[in-house]
Amino acid sequence: MKVRAMAKDIGVSPQKVRLTMDMVRGKKVDEALTILNFSPTPTAKAVAKVIRSAASNAENNFHMSPADLRITDIFADKGHTLKRFRPQSRGRASPILKRSSRITVFVAEREE
Repeated sequence: MKVRAMAKDIGVSPQKVRLTMDMVRGKKVDEALTILNFSPTPTAKAVAKVIRSAASNAENNFHMSPADLRITDIFADKGHTLKRFRPQSRGRASPILKRSSRITVFVAEREE
């Protein structure tokens, strides 16, 4: 059984979040949280929060052991995009796209 946790509208682009996710994909939850704790990127804090939420969902709702949990699926999708404009020369404007992402984590007990 897979347990899901999701975070919406994280203020970092999905491209940057995926770089952090690649470090922890397929690892045990404890090991992934240790890796993210020592990662220098600001996205690591958001990813760790979702992993902790998925682990606590599995423990409280489905009575799974937190020591046996493994990250089976983790991905970042596109969220809302705030569109802003920056003035340029000769009366023109260039767009600024402030992207956000949705982080989804699935954890399951590992099969021996």
